[in-house]
Amino acid sequence: MAEERGTRRMGRVSPEEEGLSYGSYLRIPDILALQNLQSDPPAHDELLFIVVHQAYELWFKELLFELESCRDRMFEGNVPVTLHLFKRVHEIERLLVEQLSVLETMSPQDFMAFRNKLAPASGFQSVQFREIEAISGLEVRGAPAHLGESDEERSRLARRIEEPTLWDAFRALLDAAGLPMPEDDADARRRSLVEMARDRERFSGEFAVSEGLLEHDELFALWRLRHVLMVERQIGSKTGTGGSSGTGYLRTTLDRRFFPELWDLRSDL
Repeated sequence: MAEERGTRRMGRVSPEEEGLSYGSYLRIPDILALQNLQSDPPAHDELLFIVVHQAYELWFKELLFELESCRDRMFEGNVPVTLHLFKRVHEIERLLVEQLSVLETMSPQDFMAFRNKLAPASGFQSVQFREIEAISGLEVRGAPAHLGESDEERSRLARRIEEPTLWDAFRALLDAAGLPMPEDDADARRRSLVEMARDRERFSGEFAVSEGLLEHDELFALWRLRHVLMVERQIGSKTGTGGSSGTGYLRTTLDRRFFPELWDLRSDL
């Protein structure tokens, strides 16, 4: 009996006796079995490449969850919770930017050791990335037709494209505060945005939310820029594994903005 108690204290018990554990709760064995290298013999840096991109997809899942919550709280008029959630969104996005520096420890020669095994796979095929663009208000043209490896992914992206965006929720928040934001009148929206920004005492919460949206936009733009530089550092002017023009195409995305009217507001103040 004393030996049994000692074994329990040290954690050496059978799975049936142990119940929920760190490994079973987080499904650690399942996660660690998902890094399947394509290179043979294994290229040293392919594991790094897979882990970083899988980590991105996990963070994308969390970002979508938090951005949905931000949108819903704005529709409810709950400014404090919206700001709290945006703070989390921003910290995740800063982490995503910094994560690129881990990939930059891989030399071009090391990447070329397995890059030819990746085609036609491409980061352009990330459904969750496109979902983030969609909920943020960026038009995702024709995406459901060529993205997603299952009907579930394609229907999820199609649904996301049809759902209200963060901008829709922000317009509703301002409307409720007495600042008209009609969908079909850009001049009226501009006047409301200027009033909000100039009367920060009266509209302090709404202005803070607008800054939260803008920071989300800015951090995503920063990620795009860092990503372009990282890709250029790795492959130069080579075409992408998915058939795109590589960095040439990526550079065309650098001017994309989720909330152009919030950027234009700076010129009106």
